[in-house]
Amino acid sequence: MRDVTDESFETDVLRATRPVVVDFWAPWCGPCKAVTSALEQLAETSTQADFVQIDIDANPVVASRYDVLSLPTVILFKDGEPHERLVGARPRAHYERALAALP
Repeated sequence: MRDVTDESFETDVLRATRPVVVDFWAPWCGPCKAVTSALEQLAETSTQADFVQIDIDANPVVASRYDVLSLPTVILFKDGEPHERLVGARPRAHYERALAALP
């Protein structure tokens, strides 16, 4: 997974030609580490989407724009729009199902 920032979010996520799974995280968030690990594994095998992460402490603008109030939060974007929001630590299979359900 690659990192995105407040400055690169529009280009890397909103203008992407493929769906993008965005992992909102923070260094102090313990459950975020488990989610990031699950998403990294999924990113290695998935051909459906790109996977990125954004540190909300260093990039508060995007987190605020999408009302990220709890961590971990994962939002699946397609065609520049958020389609699915997953809040809290979930097993990898949960993220796989959400990705498969994208329109």
